[in-house]
Amino acid sequence: MKALHVAALLPFFGICASAQPQFPTAIPQTKFNSGQDVVPSFDGWMRNADGTYTFVFGYLNRNYKEELAIPAGQDNKLEPGPGLDQGQPTYFLPRRHAWVFQVKVPADWGTKELIWSITAHGKTEKAYASLQMEEQILPRLIMSHGNLSPGLDDPNQAPVVRIEPVSEATVGAPVSLSALVTDDGLPKPRILKARAEVAPGKAQTNTAGGRPRSGVSVSWYEYRGPAKVSFEPTEPVKVGTPGEPVNGKAVATARFTEPGTYVLRAVADDGALSTTADVTVTVTR
Repeated sequence: MKALHVAALLPFFGICASAQPQFPTAIPQTKFNSGQDVVPSFDGWMRNADGTYTFVFGYLNRNYKEELAIPAGQDNKLEPGPGLDQGQPTYFLPRRHAWVFQVKVPADWGTKELIWSITAHGKTEKAYASLQMEEQILPRLIMSHGNLSPGLDDPNQAPVVRIEPVSEATVGAPVSLSALVTDDGLPKPRILKARAEVAPGKAQTNTAGGRPRSGVSVSWYEYRGPAKVSFEPTEPVKVGTPGEPVNGKAVATARFTEPGTYVLRAVADDGALSTTADVTVTVTR
């Protein structure tokens, strides 16, 4: 018996030959700008010199645009502990953010779990932190954004950042933010070779102009707060000269639309390693 082509059988099943049938298990990817929940994540634990441990958490805001303010409490809590508020973020930026905050637990923690629960848009998600050996991480993993290369013997040290206190802030008025940064000047900038002239009959290589690709920069984002904060400039602020030790200041401006207590975070990045510092701002009418 001659074999039949699959396309010949499609009309028998009521399927147009030009159509692309979907298998029952095929789930199309749908991107939502708003209306989705926030998923906390356990991003590992670290062993401290004093025998205690530190749990590290992050989150995924499933929305591509919506930023959610979820105050610490029944909808944003850590258990067990001294209280529901253990320093977790209360303002959630879109998409994935790893290694966002840390919680220190005692040396006798044992096999217990620390649970972070977030309820948003009527749905509750949880992250379970425990001292599983395969979840242990090193501080340098966080500073290098998940990249340990070139290894622990790398002489580069992460920048040190300190934020000057903010004395007062009111709704709608610009507030100056000053981050004081020091750095060892490593890693040294890499200068890419300028594009050479292409000889007739030769293939052109993908090279860029001679621009330095490292240096220290400071960027800002909102860690806690009841409403959105706008920063100017929106791009990272460069500090010092690439490849040279840094002892300088990065200045930015923040504007608030609602009164309340905010925590703003500065991230100092030398192109390979980064560190953060927080400042608390009380905003009045």
